[in-house]
Amino acid sequence: MAIHKSAEKKYRRDEKRRIINKMNRSKMRNKIKLFRSKIKAGDVEEARKMFPDVIASIDKTISKGTIHRNTGARYKSRLNVLLMKTGAKT
Repeated sequence: MAIHKSAEKKYRRDEKRRIINKMNRSKMRNKIKLFRSKIKAGDVEEARKMFPDVIASIDKTISKGTIHRNTGARYKSRLNVLLMKTGAKT
C-alpha cells in the first residue's frame, strides 16, 4: 500500500480514472457488438444507419485517451470492411 501522501492521492486518482476508462470502453464495445449483430442477423439497412454512431463512439473513446488512435483506426477499418462486404453503401 502507498506510504507517501502523494502516492495515496495518485492511487485514488488512478482508481477513478480506471473506472471511467472501463465505462467508456464498455460503451464503445457494446455499440460495436450491436452493429456486428445487426449485420450477422441480415439487417444491413439498420446497420448502415447506425454506422456513423458507432464510428463517433470510437472517436470519443480515442479523444478521451481510453484507447490509442491506431487501435481506434483498426476498429473503424474492420467495421467498414464488414459493412462493405454486405454490399451496403456508407
